[in-house]
Amino acid sequence: MSRFSPSAARSLCSFLNLVTGLVADGLCFLRLAICSRTALSAEVLFLRKQLAFYEEHQVQPRRLNDAVRFSLVVWSRLFNWKNALVIVKPETLIGWHRKGFKLFWRWKSQAGRPRLPENIRKLIVRMALENPTWGQARVAAELSVKLGIYVSPRTVRTYWPPEPDRRGPRRISSQHWRTFVRNHAQAIVACDFLVVVTAQFRTLYVFLLMEIGTRRIVHCNLAAHPTADWTLQQFREAISNDHPYCLLIRDRDSIFSEAADEQLKAFGRRVLRTPARAPQANAYCERLVGTLRRECLDFMIPLSEKHLGRILTEWVAHYNRGRPHLSLGPGIPEPAEVFIPQQGCGRHFLAQDCTIAVRPVLGGLHNEYRWERIAA
Repeated sequence: MSRFSPSAARSLCSFLNLVTGLVADGLCFLRLAICSRTALSAEVLFLRKQLAFYEEHQVQPRRLNDAVRFSLVVWSRLFNWKNALVIVKPETLIGWHRKGFKLFWRWKSQAGRPRLPENIRKLIVRMALENPTWGQARVAAELSVKLGIYVSPRTVRTYWPPEPDRRGPRRISSQHWRTFVRNHAQAIVACDFLVVVTAQFRTLYVFLLMEIGTRRIVHCNLAAHPTADWTLQQFREAISNDHPYCLLIRDRDSIFSEAADEQLKAFGRRVLRTPARAPQANAYCERLVGTLRRECLDFMIPLSEKHLGRILTEWVAHYNRGRPHLSLGPGIPEPAEVFIPQQGCGRHFLAQDCTIAVRPVLGGLHNEYRWERIAA
């Protein structure tokens, strides 16, 4: 299989033809230079007579290739070519010369200023994408003042990422929706109900209340027949008066009564009801419900209401204190102090004076790992 693409192969063939033609023309020029003036004049008349024959019969010349064009341009520098040019117009030959001059200076100007290293180019693109309100001068100032990377705004503009959706001037106040949600996530909680069927085919309802910013499950409880008063009591137990929560996201289920909304407003909490049949509007809590099913309830059959309560208590503790969340960096909603032994020579190591302890969760359905020192 050829290593060259079709376009590269054609370019290589054109270059070889050009070199071959120049070598052949150079040999002919040397031969004519050592010939007598009488023989040279006779050969010129001989060639012109052949061209006159085609002119008399009005035979159209074939299109010249790049190698022939380059040769004509080179040899035209050595004599008065205007009287000898027959197959093309003088303007055409001058155009060939101009084209060759442009190609020469384009090749000569390719070096220019060296490009920035790849890691700095990626850093510029990262800064531009992560900070939509920054301009090129702002990125250049950030690099020079704080990181010691001295580049000009014009250099930053060279590596600026494209903006396909940009229409008109850049809006200084623009920001990503993810950034907006992250800035307000610490003051938002969301709630939802989950339906669970026991081994006796009894339907139970699980109430979940989570904090958007930390992904922490604030409250979890269950009931066989939840009412509006029972739901309001869950809010009272979970959200205290001195808590910084300002917004509560819920769906339009009838179990959330208007009285509960009024009570929450009295506590200084604003209730946001999602649109009808729009689960994505409460996406964080919906994802929590899916995680609870995939990691717990899909593998366990609750025997009774008390059994389900014990399962949820253990899983919620694991979710808040032992399960890493990718959306947090990864991180843990309620991180505890973790003992990590000193690093060895490389990144991948196992400390010799420590051991890895395993704590099973839900009978071994999940496990939590941590370092422990070996007793002397």
